[in-house]
Amino acid sequence: MDLREELDFFPSSANSVQRGLQSAAQTKAGAWVFQRTLYRIDRPLHRWSKGRYTIPWVVTGLPIIMLTSIGAKSGLARTMPVAGIPLEGEHGGDVAVLGTNYAQPKSPAWVFNLTAHPECTVAWRDRSASAVAIPIVEPEDREVVWGKATQIYSGFAAYRERINHREVKMFRLSAHQ
Repeated sequence: MDLREELDFFPSSANSVQRGLQSAAQTKAGAWVFQRTLYRIDRPLHRWSKGRYTIPWVVTGLPIIMLTSIGAKSGLARTMPVAGIPLEGEHGGDVAVLGTNYAQPKSPAWVFNLTAHPECTVAWRDRSASAVAIPIVEPEDREVVWGKATQIYSGFAAYRERINHREVKMFRLSAHQ
């Protein structure tokens, strides 16, 4: 069984109100605020709602997965809410994650964690599954992921434009066999 089937990860598209609210989230100010506050709210909300809700999912329609990885330095399990991008075609059963970090100067810590320890757990709503993170390095594959990501959240296009000082790390999360 592939990862998307295990998680029942087939998110619906954002509605018109949610797409409108996405524009506020993608501004420099919005990204700065959300990068520093959202995960602090989302993890407890996700836990309290038994996986049904995250702020970005409710407000902007952005499908948020809970990604648990092993800390590169600490060796401890770390869980972060991350946008999950459903893949199609050759890797249709997988989910991509992009280390945009809301277009902030540095990559998020989970990028280093997955690089050091590719085994992870992915949760969507009330389901979870073991996965392995595979770096997406081929330029044509990266372009496909950027395209799919911007279809789901227009802010990824703005983030990509603002992140010109570092390469955004991308991973394909595949069901752990």
